Amino acid sequence: MANVKNNNSVWRVRGAHFLSIVSITMVLLMLGIVGLMLFNAKKLSDYAKKNIGFTVFIENKTKPAEISRLENALQIANYSVSAEFVSREEAAQIMKEELGKDFTKVLGYNSLPNSIEVKLKPEYTSEDSIAKIKTNLKRFSFIKDVYYQPSLISFINKNVKKMGIVGIVLSVFLLMIAVSLINNTVRLSIFSKRMHIRTAQLVGATKSYIRRPFIIKNIFSGILSAALSSLILVGIVLVLQENFEDVISLQGITQIVIFIFVFGILITGISGRFAVSKYLNLKTDDLHFEY
Repeated sequence: MANVKNNNSVWRVRGAHFLSIVSITMVLLMLGIVGLMLFNAKKLSDYAKKNIGFTVFIENKTKPAEISRLENALQIANYSVSAEFVSREEAAQIMKEELGKDFTKVLGYNSLPNSIEVKLKPEYTSEDSIAKIKTNLKRFSFIKDVYYQPSLISFINKNVKKMGIVGIVLSVFLLMIAVSLINNTVRLSIFSKRMHIRTAQLVGATKSYIRRPFIIKNIFSGILSAALSSLILVGIVLVLQENFEDVISLQGITQIVIFIFVFGILITGISGRFAVSKYLNLKTDDLHFEY
């Protein structure tokens, strides 16, 4: 009967330790995901801005050589990702596919001009930058107009800024939650051993001697949890990269893993020390009620 009770006690301790590691692993994984989002914030921002650009409309009488020179100049411009010439005929065909009917038959002629579609680098997607580019291009006499959508550009840029602010606030909030959750997990684990702590105290063990194994065990739990969460995080990134390569990368993964290990070790070690110290300083009667 005594052996059965001892076995049950051992399994309870192991179960509690396992749940503690799982809990800490999940919290560290959550922090790792937030860290990954922060490191990839610029890539997410660039992805949101990748379709921002403008269209250069060209006078119909413009010579092909002049159009070609303009296209080449736009392709090598420091603000340009790409510049592609779209002929009047190609533009008419695109509009025909979008509208579902041939508008040239209604008008009796093709009213669309030749144009060059320019995609911008993310750092040149502000309204001020595009306005300056437009002013410079309008100096060419054969350029009919430079068209872009200020409202769309403003909407994208404002939301990208909001995403950055929300990301920082969320990171701080989750960090506070992580500290609280891991601290409570460690305290709960040590709470179940409070009577062992008092027994060791009664037989003359010093406080530092009693604390040491608890701190070491908690640090080991922190290391194990950090290793597990790091492996899961890398696995998640590798899976996501297959479908979202433009948005997700392994950028900053080394720094994130280091942070996970340092944070996991520090918070479990410090929480363990304070939790044990609390029960060392309690009166015997309070041990039954104090968490």
